[in-house]
Amino acid sequence: MCGIAGLSWHHPQRLPDLAEVRRMVDVLAHRGPDDSGIYHSGVGLLNGTANSDAGIAASDRGAILGHRRLSIIDLAGGRQPISNEDGTVGIVLNGEIYNYRELRTDLKSRGHRFATESDTEVIVHLYEEFGDDCVLKLRGMFAFAIWDARKSRLLLARDRLGQKPLVYRHHAGRVDFASELKGLLQLKDARREINPIAIDHYLTYQYVPHTTSILNGYSKLPPAHLVTYENGTLDVRRYWRPPYEPDAEQRQASANVTSSPEAMRSALRETLTEAVRLRMRSDVPLGAFLSGGIDSTIITGLMQELSDQPVHSFSIGFPVAKFDERTFAREAAKHLGTIHHEKVVEPSALSILPKLIWHYDEPLSDSSAIPMMYLSEMTREFVTVALSGDGADELFAGYDRYRAVKLAAAFDYLPRPIRSLFASRLWQRMPASVEQKSFRRRLKRFLDALGEEPQRRYLNWINIFDHSRRREIYSDKMLEQLGDADAASFLQAAYTECPSRDFVTQTTCADVLTYLPCDILTKVDIASMAYGLECRSPFLDHHVAELAAWMPLKFKRKGKQGKQILLDTFGDLLPASIQKRPKMGFGVPLDSWFRNELKPLLFDVLLDQKSLDRGWFRPEAVQKLVDEHVAAKWDHSYRLWNLLILELWQQTFIDRPSVPTGPIAL
Repeated sequence: MCGIAGLSWHHPQRLPDLAEVRRMVDVLAHRGPDDSGIYHSGVGLLNGTANSDAGIAASDRGAILGHRRLSIIDLAGGRQPISNEDGTVGIVLNGEIYNYRELRTDLKSRGHRFATESDTEVIVHLYEEFGDDCVLKLRGMFAFAIWDARKSRLLLARDRLGQKPLVYRHHAGRVDFASELKGLLQLKDARREINPIAIDHYLTYQYVPHTTSILNGYSKLPPAHLVTYENGTLDVRRYWRPPYEPDAEQRQASANVTSSPEAMRSALRETLTEAVRLRMRSDVPLGAFLSGGIDSTIITGLMQELSDQPVHSFSIGFPVAKFDERTFAREAAKHLGTIHHEKVVEPSALSILPKLIWHYDEPLSDSSAIPMMYLSEMTREFVTVALSGDGADELFAGYDRYRAVKLAAAFDYLPRPIRSLFASRLWQRMPASVEQKSFRRRLKRFLDALGEEPQRRYLNWINIFDHSRRREIYSDKMLEQLGDADAASFLQAAYTECPSRDFVTQTTCADVLTYLPCDILTKVDIASMAYGLECRSPFLDHHVAELAAWMPLKFKRKGKQGKQILLDTFGDLLPASIQKRPKMGFGVPLDSWFRNELKPLLFDVLLDQKSLDRGWFRPEAVQKLVDEHVAAKWDHSYRLWNLLILELWQQTFIDRPSVPTGPIAL
């Protein structure tokens, strides 16, 4: 796990000062605290200050690759950048290739010679053999850059499910890239102009979707995509899709494992166990996140089965009971025999806000980033690698909202007059609890959305600000800038990936392509790398993901129960109480915090004149949200957190004359 940064140019006047490139690399030091290296296509490796940056001639075409290293595999010899035997192909990698040993054996049989024991060098020789299709051989999480000096060609790639990030900018004869946006913002010509459409997406989803960025001119490479830059031409293409709509060969393969419940369980047990085994390859200590939920308990249990020593497990909790999973985590740890560690997060934990804002260098208002950062910090005190249960809810239909999706789909078969009755606005007059997630409030939202077409209905259930609330809060200038832009188009495009499946499966597919990489995996990557911790997710092995994509819904959901196939397959690893417990999620008590300890934050930040004068929102609309929440008339906690994160991000990355190279006091 590391950080990468660099650029490629096709005009000699586009070559930046190497000092800028060093800043790009150094600002990512948290991702790789152990080592750094820079490769220049015209010179070779530049080792620290030993090589002078002066006197390097500007060539017509070239590349610079930079790397910050977190040493996990081949501690002594795996320093990057790494090249092939004759130095014509160089690479920097962020991530891990779990099947590197098997690939290495095959490449040796083809005549390739290895100078290291690292997984990174495997990709170089795969590229020599298979070109861009080298990515199809990789079983792992990765974002990498390859410079092919023979063709004067740059290749950028991102893993299938989007576990490792890659941001790039294409402008005037050059492509710049980095693991994080703050890396690109170290360049002298970096622009910092906010994209209004990105704000609209952010208020909708609580994240800025790929391929856009919060800033104009920057792009996020989507999962399972490649970028090539050659002869001044940039090309972006997709190399993999989760097979929710399998081709003929995939249909035959899926028929073999979905023929019976027994075959399905056997295939899942074998595939996930192998995914865990591969992710336990490490030359440094590793452990597991253990919340006491189904997903993390299964992963930890498989680790314990494969280990001859007790696994170290880690969990986080809150003093507010409905957000505290520590009791379940302890029970799971006792059942599995792990060495367990836990920590309680108090409201004072928001003193971490400056660090959170700086590391998440785009606005991300998933409040579980707070406990994720504390969990990562605690875990890093004991191990360098942690396995997690991320991805299981999306792949195996675990979220409670999928139950609502299935129920609403049944309503769609009713005659239109009956559907209109259920969707009547009269239901909105029904009294509801102030709590956002109360049954009555959820029922009102459910009924209100029944009149929508299914895809927009789902968006109305998951968004932060729905379409009408966004229109109410935006200033006239903001509405003019947005024009006819429709934030729903991002989610709707994902639905087109599997049109022939049932709507619940379509929705899980859409979440795999949107919410999972843009929210969950971004949150985990940034939080863990803030502390130099590598986080590995066996459920996101693409063999597991393909198996889940083929799987009929009947294996995944049974009545109210999601992830049924996981319970049926791994029941021996799960205490009975965990099998029956309701899903809690990894949230924080924002509603209570904003009415008590953190109430001053709303007035000092959101209602500060500087914030109100930015011009994005109507001041009276923001004031109304604060007043209604503080008076307990409505739970606006997620919306207020969304606006708060956006404002603090602007104070950090927009208001200052230069982008800070570390967290700053807010």
